[in-house]
Amino acid sequence: MKSANIAGKVVGVLFILAAASSIVGLVLYDPILNNPDYLVKGAAHANQVILGALMELILVVSAVGTSIMMFPFLRRYNESIALGHVCFRFMEAVIITVGIVSVLSLLSLSQHYVAAGAPDAASFQASGTVLHAVHDWTFLLGPNFMLGINTMMYSYIFYQSKLVPRFISLLGMTGATLVFIAALLEMFGVFSQLSVWGALLSLPVAANEMILAVWLIVKGFNRSAVAQLSATK
Repeated sequence: MKSANIAGKVVGVLFILAAASSIVGLVLYDPILNNPDYLVKGAAHANQVILGALMELILVVSAVGTSIMMFPFLRRYNESIALGHVCFRFMEAVIITVGIVSVLSLLSLSQHYVAAGAPDAASFQASGTVLHAVHDWTFLLGPNFMLGINTMMYSYIFYQSKLVPRFISLLGMTGATLVFIAALLEMFGVFSQLSVWGALLSLPVAANEMILAVWLIVKGFNRSAVAQLSATK
């Protein structure tokens, strides 16, 4: 029971760390991802962009950490889904990492552009467009598409096993469905990634992660549910 309580608190902290680092990373990326003059502004804010990449690396480690810490408990109820959750979480982390590499490559491109003085901007802008596109797709597929699958997997097991209150599990499954739908609609161009509809459809899954995180830090996993799972395995 003590180890389950500690594991729950660690999972909660990792969820909060992942959310915070992802937001900070996105803000720090602003000069190179959202500025029209990114070929100049990126190099001028190189340390800021690199710090943003470090924040996203913290996100990657935290996201994988949640799946590893939850696996011993999830597998006692459904080992196949628990293993799938770990695998898809790793896939999400890999996709996000590709996005980090694209931003750092964009930074190198910006630095080369500035160092060259007054080069032909067309070739640099063409490369920059490709790297921006890579980041946009990883941002869609990782924190949206894969996130929906991952959240549905662990929320389903939480609902069946009662490791956490069922209202949290229901919010998780609802949020997972909505963010998955949002990812599909964004893929087909119904609305853009950074839009009002995208934000609204992503809000429930974000709320679920924060409510789950706080609950696990304060209460931990349901002790009777943990005992019941342990007794049947």
